[in-house]
Amino acid sequence: MVDNLIHLIEIIIGTILVGAFGILFGLLTKGIDRKLAAHMQWRIGPPIIQPFRDVKKLFCKENIVPRNAVTWLYNSAPIICLASTIAVLLYIPLGSIPPVLGGYGDVILILYLLTIPSLAMVAGGFASGSPFATVGAQREMVLMMSYEFPLATTVIALGWKISTLHPGSVAFSLSTFARYPVWNIMGPFGIIGAAILLVVMLLVTTGEITKVPFDIAEAETEIAEGLFVEYSGKNLGLFYLADAVKTVVMASLIVALFFPYNLSTYLASHISLPTIAWQTVDFLFYLFKIEIVIFFAMTFIRVSVARFKVDQVVRVYWGYLTLAALIALLLIALDVLL
Repeated sequence: MVDNLIHLIEIIIGTILVGAFGILFGLLTKGIDRKLAAHMQWRIGPPIIQPFRDVKKLFCKENIVPRNAVTWLYNSAPIICLASTIAVLLYIPLGSIPPVLGGYGDVILILYLLTIPSLAMVAGGFASGSPFATVGAQREMVLMMSYEFPLATTVIALGWKISTLHPGSVAFSLSTFARYPVWNIMGPFGIIGAAILLVVMLLVTTGEITKVPFDIAEAETEIAEGLFVEYSGKNLGLFYLADAVKTVVMASLIVALFFPYNLSTYLASHISLPTIAWQTVDFLFYLFKIEIVIFFAMTFIRVSVARFKVDQVVRVYWGYLTLAALIALLLIALDVLL
C-alpha cells in the first residue's frame, strides 16, 4: 500500500515536471524557430522570448464565447488538447531519463494518443459555430487521415525489423529502440529504407504540428485562422501551449526512434562522473537533437515551401509519402532476407 502511494506520488510529481518542461522548452523552441526563419528570410525577427510574451498577453485577456457556440465543448477543447499532448510526452524518454509512464504503454499507444489533440481541435472548431472554423475543422480531419498511414508504416517497419533480429524483445517499446538503434541493426538496404522513413517522419511531423506547407486547417489568408478564428484569451493561450508541447513531442519521438544515442553510453567508460551528471549531459544532448530535428522538420520546410492546397496535401501524404514508406518497408524486408 505504501509502495503504491509512493509510486503514485512519483508519477504526479513527474507529470508536473515533464509538463512544465514541455511548455517552457516548447515556447523557447517556437522563439528559436521564428528567429531562425526570420534570418533565413533576411529579416531580424522577434526576440526569442516573444512566445512567452504572447502567452502572457493571451492569458490576461478575456475569454469570448460565440453566441452560437456549444459552450461546454468550446471551452473544454483547449484543455483536452493541452492535457493529451502532455500525456504523450510522459511516454517518451528525455535523454537517459526514463519516461514517467514507461511501463504503461508503447509506441502504438503513442500513435493513438497523438490523434486526441487533433480531434480536440476539430471538436472546438465545430463547437464554435463559425463557418470559417467549420471549414478549418474539416481540413484538419483530412490532414489527420492523410498522415496517419505513413506514420504508422514508419513505426511498424522499424518495430518489425527489431522483432526479427531480437524475437524476445518488446518490439514497439521505446526502450527497445534505445537498446537497438535502427542504424546499428540495418544492412545496406535497411539503411536506405531507414533514411527514407526518417524523411517521411520529418514531413509527417510538419503536418502533425500544422506548419507551412501543411497548415491548411488555419490558412490565415484563406479562412482567417480557421479552427481558432473564434478563440481568444485563455482558450487560445491553451491551444498555443498545446502547439508548443506537441512540437517537442514529435521531435522527441523522432529522436527516440532514430537517434536514441546518449553520450554517457560512449564516454562513461573513459570519464568518471556521478550518475546525475551523466543524466544532465544526456539531457542537454537530447535538447540539442530536438533543435536539429525541429529545424529540418519545421523551420527549413516552412521557409522553403509555400502553403499547399488541400488536394496537394492529400496527394503528398497518400501518394508520395505512403509510397515512399512502403518502398522503405520493402527495402527493410529485403535486408532481413539477405
